[in-house]
Amino acid sequence: MQTHLVDGTYELFRHYFAVPEHRAPDGMDVGAVRGVVSSIVQLLEEGATHVGVATDHVIESFRNDLWPGYKTGAGIDPALFAQFPVLEDALRALGVAVWAEVEVEADDALASAAAVASADPRVDRVVICTPDKDLAQCVRDPRIVQLDRRQGKTLDEAAVRAKFGVSPASIPDWLALVGDSADGFPGLRGWGAKSAATVLARFEHIDAIPADPAAWDVDVRGSARLAATLVEQRSQADLFRVLATLRTDAVVGEPDDWHWRGPTDDLPAWAERLGATTLVRRVERLAEARA
Repeated sequence: MQTHLVDGTYELFRHYFAVPEHRAPDGMDVGAVRGVVSSIVQLLEEGATHVGVATDHVIESFRNDLWPGYKTGAGIDPALFAQFPVLEDALRALGVAVWAEVEVEADDALASAAAVASADPRVDRVVICTPDKDLAQCVRDPRIVQLDRRQGKTLDEAAVRAKFGVSPASIPDWLALVGDSADGFPGLRGWGAKSAATVLARFEHIDAIPADPAAWDVDVRGSARLAATLVEQRSQADLFRVLATLRTDAVVGEPDDWHWRGPTDDLPAWAERLGATTLVRRVERLAEARA
């Protein structure tokens, strides 16, 4: 059994900026929703059987209480933001498991589902469908991989190390030092991707980095300055690591709950609302083939 865990927030943003606007009969732009739903149907047509889609029902999460600069919904085009609940309901009509997150983020739901699936002996492979660097921390050989569907690239542990210079387990530490502009935290002054990767490749976690740069035994330019910054800003580094660490306690059910068994009776109405009535027959044929 394989499970496919899809980053619905990323997919909605991607399709919003990639596909033409499409007005529903009520005048609402549903172009991005159409694109995502069609993409999930394609995933099913390619053989996926157990699928879950995580979305940020609201952008803010518990992390906003920890760091005032953490990402918010400010600046998101209202036409895009309005499509989130529409997507969630359309996917439910398709018969796909949906995790619409409020207290935690979609990434936390994906990490939680990956943990649940990898603990199930029936699951041979967990495929996390997103290019988001945060999810690289979940990759575990040989069972959990990350897939960028748009580029057709799959990341195992070796690929994560090749891309970031650190193992999956060090990704939260790497982000804490380097920062993550997409999530709204800056990292530590002077620490860059290369210096953080070099040090963490040796010590793996921030807690293990010696305060004395003479004990680093790796060649890092400006090591004395970087070590001093880490000592001075240690509490901030610890906080950023918390922000970058994905939670695995979101409620996502079990792999059996993600088994696609065909659409619900609501799909025709949703397809009509989206102006995608041909989608119904496409899904029906797939369900008939699966039966």
